[in-house]
Amino acid sequence: MATTRREHILDAVLTAITPTTGISSRAYRSRTTPLVQASQLPALLLTWSSDAANQETSLATLNWSLDISIACVVSGETPDEVADSIVEDMHSRLMSDITLGGYAMDLIPTGTSNETLEGEQPLGVVTSTYQIFYRTANDDLSTV
Repeated sequence: MATTRREHILDAVLTAITPTTGISSRAYRSRTTPLVQASQLPALLLTWSSDAANQETSLATLNWSLDISIACVVSGETPDEVADSIVEDMHSRLMSDITLGGYAMDLIPTGTSNETLEGEQPLGVVTSTYQIFYRTANDDLSTV
């Protein structure tokens, strides 16, 4: 169960991207088991890499900057082309509420990368990165 604002934000991101066209129920948060079967693709993998705090005022609050990645894993002859419409829909769904249900102050896209992997069939990973700004109390990571 989510307790910190970061957990609420990550839950909101997963909720926003799960209905992405072509994904069905294959959107995962911090998945540790490999995607090994073609029936598991395409898939979206949500992870976060850092969450930095900064106190910019004398108020008893912290401003946070959370960096997340959403990897779109696909198979096909031209994987990045296969991923393109999925990434476009995922991005639109995520950006439709930049407050993520009121937990965030802002959501900013920061980049996209592409990787092709060898396998029985060509695999590709198109990763979109975002920075999410939010605020908490100094002494309680679950409130403002």
